[in-house]
Amino acid sequence: MRREKIISYIITFVLLFLAVVWIYPYLWLFISSFKPAEDIFTTVFPKRLTLEHYHFIFVMANKFERPFVRAFLNSLFVSSTVTFSVIFTSMLMGYAISRIRFKIGKAVFNFIIYQMLFPGFMFMIPMFILIRTFGWLNTYQALIVPSLTSSWGIFMFAQNFKSIPQDYIDAAKIDGANSLWIVLRIMLPLSRSTASIVGLFTFIGVWDNFLWPLMVMKDYKKMPLSVLLASFNHEYASYIGPVLAGAVIQTIPMVIIFLLLRNYFLQGISMSLR
Repeated sequence: MRREKIISYIITFVLLFLAVVWIYPYLWLFISSFKPAEDIFTTVFPKRLTLEHYHFIFVMANKFERPFVRAFLNSLFVSSTVTFSVIFTSMLMGYAISRIRFKIGKAVFNFIIYQMLFPGFMFMIPMFILIRTFGWLNTYQALIVPSLTSSWGIFMFAQNFKSIPQDYIDAAKIDGANSLWIVLRIMLPLSRSTASIVGLFTFIGVWDNFLWPLMVMKDYKKMPLSVLLASFNHEYASYIGPVLAGAVIQTIPMVIIFLLLRNYFLQGISMSLR
């Protein structure tokens, strides 16, 4: 019995140590964003705290033609639009694959799984050529349209819908419900954990996306925050404080969304591990 306690203490200590190592970079980033510029790399805990870096982000950045506030709103608009689109389209296609029988249904499902095997960067050059052909460079369409659907989201919803009893769907059809009503009023409420996982990871993926917006967006007024921060850091490397403050601001929506959806997220993870 004593040996088991010792092992449990060791495991707990190791996990706590790894947790501290994992979260330390973010704590350093957060604390450093409130340090005076001369103390960022010299002291761990500053003698005083300042909001000058955040003031620069919200007030002074426009003088450098770097509209950080607008970039934040751009990221929020693009990420929210893509997230809602992915959830909606994934629900519809997941329902069609899992519940509607048609001749090529299995082939479509296999194609979706097959597509998930390839990394996204393989399609960037053909997608860039297509976006350029449509004349969408430096437009919001270039950031939104290529990500409106997700094969991973379709797979997640299709697998979850298969676990829902058919009796619910048959009862709704007897009452005269169409397929769209069934998806929105029956399947979605029973799949909140899956919708939360798909929405959370989609939002984070679009919010943190850097390479694709860097390729298709050169207008500072339409750049997402991640690209604008990188361009500002490249040209004004001495202003490290505002870059750290901008990085902290960039993490805020993801933290808020995770806190709001953490129960559904943990529920979905526990269901997937069964």
